[in-house]
Amino acid sequence: MASLSRSVVDEVSPSQEDGLVRGLSEVIGGPVGDHAATTRPIDRLMTPARIVMVLAVLVFGLHWLQKSPCQDGYWEHNEQYTHFCYTDVLALYYAEHLNDGVVPYFGHPNGNPVEYPVLTGALMGVLGLPVHDLGVNNPHLNQGQAFYNLNALVLSAFGLAAIAVVLALRRRRPWDAAMFALAPALVLTATVNWDLFPVALSAFFLYAWARKALVVAGVMLGLAVAAKFYPLFLAGPLVVLALRTGRVRATAITIGTAFGTWVAVNAPVYLGAKDSWLWFWQFNSERAVDWGSFWYIGAHFPVSSRTDGGIEPFIWLSGRVDWVNWLSYLLVALGCVGVLFLTLMAPKRPRLAQLCFLVVALFVLFSKVWSQQYVLWLIPLAVLARPRWGALLAWQAAEVCYFLAFYAHLLNLSGQYVMPEATFVIAATIRWFAVASLVVLVVRDILQPERDVVRRTYGGDDPDGGDFTGAIDGGLEIGLPDWLTSAYGQARARLGLGAAG
Repeated sequence: MASLSRSVVDEVSPSQEDGLVRGLSEVIGGPVGDHAATTRPIDRLMTPARIVMVLAVLVFGLHWLQKSPCQDGYWEHNEQYTHFCYTDVLALYYAEHLNDGVVPYFGHPNGNPVEYPVLTGALMGVLGLPVHDLGVNNPHLNQGQAFYNLNALVLSAFGLAAIAVVLALRRRRPWDAAMFALAPALVLTATVNWDLFPVALSAFFLYAWARKALVVAGVMLGLAVAAKFYPLFLAGPLVVLALRTGRVRATAITIGTAFGTWVAVNAPVYLGAKDSWLWFWQFNSERAVDWGSFWYIGAHFPVSSRTDGGIEPFIWLSGRVDWVNWLSYLLVALGCVGVLFLTLMAPKRPRLAQLCFLVVALFVLFSKVWSQQYVLWLIPLAVLARPRWGALLAWQAAEVCYFLAFYAHLLNLSGQYVMPEATFVIAATIRWFAVASLVVLVVRDILQPERDVVRRTYGGDDPDGGDFTGAIDGGLEIGLPDWLTSAYGQARARLGLGAAG
């Protein structure tokens, strides 16, 4: 009983800490009191972690219902748009010829193999080929529907695993995971594509790193990058934190293992079907500016005399993919340099999750493609970086508005007029600024660590820090030249940050 009481006391109540939740709690009598009884039998049974997981199961069930109008694949009257239920999972079962028994990356009749990294293609094949075999023996089976439902089950399991990892990383703050589980964008986009697969692998990486399982962390990171490109950016925060703490060995082991894992997963396809392996990189290089991205907003914002709006030089850039590629790379690179500078200049060592959120958000903000399901990359990182209900719900509201406007825009393009183009562009702009605002708030928490509620809960350190936890926070500790170390100290002094620590 003593251990149970202690664990409950250590848990943070959102109604006591979060301003929005505290205000809403007034409807039911106000925040939980400091001396409220929390050891009743029902409280032992329905722990916050169990409640969150039950809610998560219900959310994925609700998502499945939301996508159910599209599951039969008969989209003759734009049902996939009018019911907001389009999913790549079903569409690509046929587009990638999985219904013909084609093995991903090998022998594609249309000449264009799978446009995703190898591990995602492997998942498509592992789930798709058995469905095809069943369909051969059962001509009445709707293969597309069976394929979607099987993928929905597997992807929901990955989503639940990612939520469970957030719970495991925040044992004293279990209600933070509810922000992930109850995120409206999760309900709308969970199985639009296979993104919950790399999201779960990335979560496993963070958990393994936090537990100082360096090799396991590297394997998970390598697998995540083999499933989707964006987890590659998660290696950057490890590097900059290693620079700040001087603890380079652990980072080298994890990143080296990740690279080896990525090579091992990709090698069979590279050696057996090199052109198919290269298609992912070629496709993304040649891909035009996509709806809702930073570059699309600039080229269509309703401020000019052109019919579809636009601002120079974005209008000029919209037809020059190579320029957009390099400019987006440059902006993301500059953002990462800014994250490096921020990490070294911060009064206290930033938390790993904060930096992970920043680099992935910067990539999304300046990429030429911002698909609707990319929100899934950001939700768990945002929850781990800054678990504040108000800002998160405001961002989610912007995502929902964009989601609705996006499908209206697709109906416009299909010949069924719904709304002006400017409405979609404005919705995309609001979404862009909502994510940018979260970036600003996380940066503020880094520069003013007393605002960081996670740091406050865990005694001033980073619960996800892994090998960095407990490190002497003295700034650059890797034996740089005296003149550079001196310049670093002078810069901190000019910023009024004093000595790191």
